[in-house]
Order: sequence, then C-alpha cells, then structure tokens
Amino acid sequence: MGVKAFEGESWISAVLADWQLVADSAFSDLVLWVPIKSSFEAISHARPAGAPTLFYRDITGSAPRSDWAKQIAKAWKTKKPSVGTGLARHEGSASRISAYPVFSPDKTADSSPIAVITRHTNLGESRMPNKLQLNFVAIGDELLNMIAEGCFPTVEAGTAPKRGAPRAQDGLIRLDAAGRVLFASPSALSVFNAAGVEGELEGRLLAETVKALPSGFAQVDEGLPLILTGKGAWRSDVEFEGQTVSLRSIPMISEKTRHGAIVLCRDVTQLRVRDRELITKDATIREIHHRVKNNLQTVASLLRIQTRQTSSEEVKDSLAQAMRRVSAIAVVHDVLSEGVDQEVSFDQIFRRILVLVPETAVSFHSTVKTEFEGSFGELPAERSTSLALVLTEVVSNAIEHGLGEKPGTVKVVAERTKKLLRVEVEDDGVGLPEGKLGSGLGTQIVKTLVESELRGKINWTSPIRGGTRVVLEIPL
Repeated sequence: MGVKAFEGESWISAVLADWQLVADSAFSDLVLWVPIKSSFEAISHARPAGAPTLFYRDITGSAPRSDWAKQIAKAWKTKKPSVGTGLARHEGSASRISAYPVFSPDKTADSSPIAVITRHTNLGESRMPNKLQLNFVAIGDELLNMIAEGCFPTVEAGTAPKRGAPRAQDGLIRLDAAGRVLFASPSALSVFNAAGVEGELEGRLLAETVKALPSGFAQVDEGLPLILTGKGAWRSDVEFEGQTVSLRSIPMISEKTRHGAIVLCRDVTQLRVRDRELITKDATIREIHHRVKNNLQTVASLLRIQTRQTSSEEVKDSLAQAMRRVSAIAVVHDVLSEGVDQEVSFDQIFRRILVLVPETAVSFHSTVKTEFEGSFGELPAERSTSLALVLTEVVSNAIEHGLGEKPGTVKVVAERTKKLLRVEVEDDGVGLPEGKLGSGLGTQIVKTLVESELRGKINWTSPIRGGTRVVLEIPL
C-alpha cells in the first residue's frame, strides 16, 4: 500500500512534528519507514543537531539495506523495539542501528504497528561520553520506547505549537516523579540563573525554586504548575522581570506509569519584544487605514453637499463621478482596517462596491439588477485599490451609458487561475455607440490603471445579441 493509504496517518504526522526532539536527544539519525507492498520505504529523515549525521544525503524515498530490513522486519513482527548490538558500516563510518515500532495511543494487544523508526548512531567519532550526553541519550531511549508504546507524542499536548518552542539544545531539565531536578543542561541552568535562580538546580524541586524567585511572575498560565512538576504535557511562556522564558514539559511514561518528566526551556525575551512591536505596528497600520477611510468619506460628503448646491447638470454629473471614485477607495481602506494581512479578500471589497451601484442608478432607472459569479480570491492590498477603481468605473459606465434610461442587468463573472485573474462585466443595454469606445475621463482612468498599475489588458466588445461586454485580464 502507498504512503497515503496506511492506517494512522494523522498519528504519523504527530510523531513527525516532534521527532526532531527525539533525534537531538538520542544523538542519532532517525528514519521513518512505512510498509510498501512486501517491503518498506523511508518517508522522512531527521538528523541530530548536536552530533555528526551518519548520512551525507537524505534517504527519504529509498528502500532499506538488507541488514536494516532485518531489524525493521523484526520490530514490525514482534511489536517490540529491536536494539542492535553489533556494529555496521555506512559510507566508511561505524554505526549501530536499532528499530522501534510506531503505535498510536489506542494500541491494544492485537494492534499492528503503523510504521517503524530506525535509529542510526554514528560511532565513527565516538569518545568518552560526558554527563550531558549520557542524560540526553537516556532521554532519547525513553522517548523512542514511548513511541513504541503509543504514548508519545502526548495526546493532551495538542497539535498547535507556539512560536519559539524550545528545542533540546536550548535547555533541558530532567525531573523525577516528584518534580525534583535530576539533571539540568548548562543552557537550561543559564536560562534560570538569568531569571534569578541562584546556584545549581539539581536536587531541588523545580516548582518551589521558580516560585521563590524574588521577581515573581508578571503573567501566570494555568498550566504552569503542570509544567514545573512535569505532571502534564503543556507549553507556556513565563514572564519574569525583564525576561521571558518559554517552557514545555513532557511526562516520561513507561508501561502507562509516569516516572518523571523533561522540561525544555528557552529564553525568548527578544522574540516576544519583536512580537509586541509587530502587534503595535499592525494596530498602527489598521488605525491609519481607518483614518484614511474616514477622511475619504468626509471628502465624499463634501462632494455630495456641493452636488446639491449646483444647478448645472454637467457639474452634478462630474461631482457624482468623483464622489463614487472616492467612495470606492474608501471601501478598500475600510476592509484593510479590519485585518492585519498584506492580502485581502477582494470578494468582500467588490460586494461592498456593488452597494454603491443603486446610488449611481437612482437618477437613471427604476430598477437595476446586479449579478456576481465566481471569486476574485485574495489580492495584495496595493493592487486592490486600483482594481476597485477600475471595476467601479466599468460597472457604473454599464449602468449610465450601457443601459441608458431602461431597467436592466449588469453581470460580473470573476475567474481565477494560478497565473491569471479574468473578470467579465456584461450588460444587456444598447451596446457601444457605432461600435466604438468612448474617450471620456472614466475610460482614460480605466486604461491607465489596468495597463500601468495592474499590468493587465482590457477589451470592450458588443455581442451580436446586444449589450456591452468588458473583459479584464490581470496576471498574478
């Protein structure tokens, strides 16, 4: 069966989301194998961050070597880890391979593995292991065994990681079942010393040590006690005075019994400062768009007042057109003020532009029907203003000149592909006078915006059955 077909694909995705931690802890390359017909195929490969990799090239998509295949088959068949004892060589380097079956949390005695993970340890540069390496490797062993038992990743931890999630090399603390520190990596010790912890962490209860900090907490998450005691899988940021630390706890489980935990930690002070700056910047940009929209609406109101005070029909028409164009730009800024994305849904903008059509049509018709099909999709903010002006002119022109003084329908169809946005505006009116396009200000505005700002092309035609069709093509 293929990669997409094997059972437990969602759990495989959860394992892959966390297995870089396992590779870094185990100081080994990890390869994930899934059954393909009568053999296995590698679908993912993780390299250790703190140890030399065994593989010069990624082996994803390949079949296992014969000696690997035996280990994989043994782990698959026995449903238990197959730990290698002998040495093997790969590209001139000595290595040791072990295989671990992958089970989902609903594992039973009759369950079959959904995949197999092989662990390839590079022994070519082996040296006397130090305290950090011994603890990291022991943790890597435990995590791989937890995967074989179906209890890692922890289900309660969820799947939505926060930005700046700690890695093993950022700082790692190992706790016993009571929450007492058995081991703290040098990086972890530095993080907590900077937060105000004096001396060593080992031998102390982590929760009491952190709670006793003189600075206290500026912000407390409800899951913090679970993190500091290792009783739950949780991730949170803790704010001290002048420092923010990201914490993540992973309970260590064997035979369904928690016997300790690891706590990953990272100083994310600068990351959070940048986050707050971005939030402030986004709020400022939204406020600017909001004020621009208000100012444009004020201009439109002044034009409306001026329209009422003049008796010249030609002046009234010119002011009405200017008011319509200003209102179209205001709609774009109003939509931009509601979000922080650099791209906006132009469907939302265009539907609000169509609301302006009845105002334009009041002096021309008793009824004007507008229809909209398809979707414009997401467009960059800088292109949305130009396209909004273009479509406002085209639709208004269809009403004023295409339909004349008769009721009618204006239909807009938007089709989008990966490379092109095609918009068609058609009315059932009188068509182009003598089959020729006019040379008014509106037509000049449309041509200029389409060709210079949107880098597209526009074409006016009169179908045989009557009316006018405008086709606009914009490259994406």
